[in-house]
Amino acid sequence: MVDCMTYHRIEPNRASLIGKFSRELPPILTIKSGDTVTFRTLDAGWGLEPQRADGSERSRFEPRDQERDAGHAMCGPIAIEGAEPGMTLEVRIDSLRPALWGWNGAGGWPSRVNTRLGVADGPEVMNRWSLNPETMVGVNQNGFEVTLRPFLGVMGMPPDEPGLHSTGPPRATGGNMDCKELVAGSSLFLPIAVRGGLFSTGDGHAAQGDGEVSSTAIECPMEEAVLTFVLHPELHLKLPRANTPAAWLTMGFDEDLNEAMFLALEGMLDLMCELFTLNRKDALALSSIAVDLRITQIVNGAWGVHAVLPHGALRKLTRCE
Repeated sequence: MVDCMTYHRIEPNRASLIGKFSRELPPILTIKSGDTVTFRTLDAGWGLEPQRADGSERSRFEPRDQERDAGHAMCGPIAIEGAEPGMTLEVRIDSLRPALWGWNGAGGWPSRVNTRLGVADGPEVMNRWSLNPETMVGVNQNGFEVTLRPFLGVMGMPPDEPGLHSTGPPRATGGNMDCKELVAGSSLFLPIAVRGGLFSTGDGHAAQGDGEVSSTAIECPMEEAVLTFVLHPELHLKLPRANTPAAWLTMGFDEDLNEAMFLALEGMLDLMCELFTLNRKDALALSSIAVDLRITQIVNGAWGVHAVLPHGALRKLTRCE
């Protein structure tokens, strides 16, 4: 049971912005289970304006701490009263509204993807996107049009380890998951590792394909991201899972894509055993019929796989005797 909800609003300013996860950072806000928070976020690169057509440096948020802000621009951390290690935090994604502009690039720097594909040398290609939150359509400077499907690339909490932790790789407590399925109407379930949880979010994406193969989606500020937080003391997870409008998801992250796959599949077997009262062999047999394995992203150090069980894909009949 949750208490009567309270509504909060967070704007991106020096007091609310951070570029690392850490159990040592003081919360900017403490809320109760059931409370709703509306965020306005910067784009991942701390930008205050779109990428410029002439390639010159755009204005970014200042001042920034060289160490503490060396990562995605996130708002947080937020503490949830009563959150303890071993519990689960449900993040209900109530609504998402992107800003009017975004960008994405490709090539121009060495990475295992760019080097393998032969695009590491020379200048980066930059797409500048005009976004229409009413029609949910984006158009770039070359006249290519895409349907927008906004989500937050980073939603997570710190591990129970000292120091500052990069926002780059996703981990058991969430973070830079870049899962395009986490649209409005979804609930994300995250394992809590530290007292209070200390949730942060940012890295708005207006649209992305599975894999995020160039290292960027349509990176954009979020004009409004409305999230509701609910504690589940009785639910104990090893890795994130989600219930989206289309399906149940379980996630796996690892530097080895094969291991990420196994982690996602193990999480799906756990979930199916809970949902349908199955043993693991039966769950695996049914997974082979009804579950899809998808590559979440291949660019964040720890690669991601999500297992997908569409709603209604499995239906258990009740027989009358």
